[in-house]
Amino acid sequence: MAWLEGSALGHLMRESGVWTYAVVNLAHILGVALLFGSIVVLDLRLLGVWRRVPLAELARPTAAIAGSGLALAAMTGPGLLATKATDYIGNPFLTIKLAAISLGLVNVIVLHRLPAWKARANPDLELSYRRQLAIAGGTSLACWLTAISAGRLIAYW
Repeated sequence: MAWLEGSALGHLMRESGVWTYAVVNLAHILGVALLFGSIVVLDLRLLGVWRRVPLAELARPTAAIAGSGLALAAMTGPGLLATKATDYIGNPFLTIKLAAISLGLVNVIVLHRLPAWKARANPDLELSYRRQLAIAGGTSLACWLTAISAGRLIAYW
């Protein structure tokens, strides 16, 4: 953490004025909003909500928006952390946030390898496939809600 705080990024975030931190923070929030806003729609569909909406059609735009949000959040997060990285040593919420993000990403990889996901264009998925998708959707919601909650709680430790 001391290395990150002392890095060029840490110095840039601290020494380039209050607007740099503010803009990076706002960009991070936008990234999280894009990520979670689209993921919650897809996850609810995986859980069985809006069954009349074809999964394959819904997945295309929501996954693209989620990916853009994740990229933006991942690009801005290190800047926020580097500002005062040593202050976060021992903060359990940072560890929880990073673990939840990691598990969320693993869940995406697992989802994309499931036979149910590969058959998502079929409007009449069998029960076992619907269960696979529901488990992945529930896991995703739990991971991303945990990441967002822990991220917010970092400031209160």
